[in-house]
Amino acid sequence: MKTNAPKTVTWIISVVLIVIGLIGKLTNTGIDFIQGGNAFWWTFAGGLLSVLAAVLKGL
Repeated sequence: MKTNAPKTVTWIISVVLIVIGLIGKLTNTGIDFIQGGNAFWWTFAGGLLSVLAAVLKGL
């Protein structure tokens, strides 16, 4: 399987999603849609976007 480097914008979005998830999990921000069970999904979405960008060409 050949992997590709993700575009800069895709990589930045992925990192932002992962950071939002980590902030929601590790801190007490008081923002409900970031904390709790949603923190896992923010981090998962960022990681999945990163993997898809490496596998799919042009993402």
